[in-house]
Amino acid sequence: MFDRIARRYDLMNDLMSGGVHRWWKRRLVALAGTPAHPGAKALDLAGGTGDVARLLEARGWDVSVCDPSDGMMDVGRARTRATSRITWVSGVAEELPFPDASVDLVTISFGLRNTTDREAALREAVRVLRPGGRFLCLEFSTPHPLVRGLYDLYSATVIPELARLFSRDPEAYRYLTRSIRVFPDQEGLRLMMLKAGFAEVQVRNLFFGIAALHSGLRPVPGLTKDPVS
Repeated sequence: MFDRIARRYDLMNDLMSGGVHRWWKRRLVALAGTPAHPGAKALDLAGGTGDVARLLEARGWDVSVCDPSDGMMDVGRARTRATSRITWVSGVAEELPFPDASVDLVTISFGLRNTTDREAALREAVRVLRPGGRFLCLEFSTPHPLVRGLYDLYSATVIPELARLFSRDPEAYRYLTRSIRVFPDQEGLRLMMLKAGFAEVQVRNLFFGIAALHSGLRPVPGLTKDPVS
């Protein structure tokens, strides 16, 4: 599906969010910060067209994009400057083709809900992080009750119409809106992260909870607070 919608994926995100998704992704990258040492490695899961990867690289990270869609990564490569050192790796979040404790940062933006086994994807993120390494997940979540009705109406009416007018694959966007509805809320994902082995899990709501930024650390034995389920 993502191969089919790759070329218009970013355009559709801009239309559906009014460009707000770019600000949300910049918030994620700001939270990632500047790497603590030269050569620090970031892994952007479901990195698709590389918009987050390019922002991380500009901050000084050595970035690998891992995505199961070669079509999405082909679009990303075409949009990335020739001197970029971003690497592009075909793979799924549930079984990452990276060694244990090999990266300092793992990010995923609007991709966790599309994995077939979210718990396995979270465990894999813990596995590939070095002790003390950070995981950042930007995902749609459960809005505050004050805006929930309006958001549900927008999702049910405006997004399908935008997909009909501007996308060559409206069914793909019907799937994407359905996937948002069944994704765990803020607390549900926080508990999943703790169960997977992350410590010091924090949640930051964006735009009244329409999206949320979850962060966690791979524990450092004897230093980091132990994760609890």
